[in-house]
Amino acid sequence: MARVTVEDCIDKVENRFDLVLLASHRARLISAGQPITVARDNDKNPVVSLREIADATMQPADLMEDLIHSLQKHVEVDEPESEVVPALASAGEAGSDAAGEVQFDRMTEEDLLRGLEGLVPPAETEDDGE
Repeated sequence: MARVTVEDCIDKVENRFDLVLLASHRARLISAGQPITVARDNDKNPVVSLREIADATMQPADLMEDLIHSLQKHVEVDEPESEVVPALASAGEAGSDAAGEVQFDRMTEEDLLRGLEGLVPPAETEDDGE
């Protein structure tokens, strides 16, 4: 292929803007040292990248995935959440029984509501505002 044009590449990547993004990303990769998949023929990196796309030696989907990955600043990794394990109490502490097991206090819903009612601040009176 002596000369590469947009029409040679447009059947592989339909959007011209996407074509420019992919070709420029591939040209940067070539500049960084990645091997080329077509003969160079004394062409510069952007022309070589367009020729790779036109000859289908580089898949646009792979280039798009690599481009997106290169632009990401923070990659989230799904890791299982660690389980919360209660701290083990020593045998001499007050919260454990003779077998060394930790005892937990239980609170009913009514106890919780009574405790929350006690936390409500008193209503303001006219004397407090002066």
